[in-house]
Amino acid sequence: MTLRALYVDFNSYFASVEQELLPELRGKPTAVLPVLADTTCCIAASYEAKNFGVKTGTPVREAKRLCPAINFVEARPAIYIEYHHKLVEAVESCTHVETVCSIDEMACELTGSQQQRSRALDLAKIIKRKIYSTVGEALRCSIGIAPNTFLAKVACDMQKPDGCVVIDDADLPDCLYHLELRDLCGIGRNMERRLNEHGIDSVQKLCSANKQQLRIAWGSIEGERMYSRLRGEIVPTLPSLRGSVGHSHVLPPELRSRDAAYSVLHRLTQKAAMRLRSYKRITGAMHIKVKHINGDSWENQARLDPTQDTLQLLNALATMWKKYPKAKAVPLSVAITLSDLDEQTNQSWSLFDTGKSHDKLNAIIDSLNLRYGKNTVYFGGAHFALNSAPMRIAFNHIPDPVIEGDE
Repeated sequence: MTLRALYVDFNSYFASVEQELLPELRGKPTAVLPVLADTTCCIAASYEAKNFGVKTGTPVREAKRLCPAINFVEARPAIYIEYHHKLVEAVESCTHVETVCSIDEMACELTGSQQQRSRALDLAKIIKRKIYSTVGEALRCSIGIAPNTFLAKVACDMQKPDGCVVIDDADLPDCLYHLELRDLCGIGRNMERRLNEHGIDSVQKLCSANKQQLRIAWGSIEGERMYSRLRGEIVPTLPSLRGSVGHSHVLPPELRSRDAAYSVLHRLTQKAAMRLRSYKRITGAMHIKVKHINGDSWENQARLDPTQDTLQLLNALATMWKKYPKAKAVPLSVAITLSDLDEQTNQSWSLFDTGKSHDKLNAIIDSLNLRYGKNTVYFGGAHFALNSAPMRIAFNHIPDPVIEGDE
């Protein structure tokens, strides 16, 4: 079977960028925080910090206990995006980047002589040298090489940091047996439970199952697609539409009040509405969530007449917020999600719908903010949070600084 895919994963990406920019942090345990506060969690950790048990999601106080010498830095999303583009350019100069999978992962198609094992390994070395020489010596990557992208990602995860692993047909399926089910892309906690219920509790049993068994376990054709991926076959990516648009923000200490939390949600709603329009989508549902310092949370959701109008979304936010309890719980973070998305062209208008009359207003506001910078024009409910809710990076979404930037 031919080697057709090369997968690049940048190790501890956010922390590595910080160590590149701040040489005094190199070789030292480092964690990246959304805000510099003891009441938040680490969003990234360097390998030096991981050696002490610090990982993504570790509370700051726990990180200090595990690693008293740890260094904390505040996240700089715009810088991470800038370095992301530099890294894509560096890899592209060595071989074509077929798919950018996330802020720190990309997949390349091997062609011609690159499909030979020795040539593929040479290419991996060239990519690593190119990154070191043109982007930064603190930025390390693991590379996986395999017959398809799925197995190349699996290979990539087998040796971190700075590894390079090849999986070819002679290695399959035995080389996968030592893995846990959840080490495989596409198998999360719920899917693992479903597989267990069907008698599949190991990767070896997963590889031994036939197509029909996996289709039944998955409850869809995705089981058959997994069967093919495990055998190195090329499985076409199914087209998908964006299912939701959302933003979240960990509140700094000065904004941990009821009114300030609402102001930040107001700001996030305006950002989400602008993104929605940039994607030419409409939303039919809105969900908000507030997490409190004591560990509790509150959430509310509403169905909407399909819209992309900022004012309608802000009215929905105001209605939902009236149900927020007036207890003494201190808010720690807020989030908004717009779901049930559809194409803008599928929008139908009610005789009593005012949304269409706001189209021109929304277009003017978007245009002014794109031209002159964020917050040139905004709705007043966000006034006390204008400098909050900066650009954030999700695992599967690389922000467009033009639409979501902080300048």
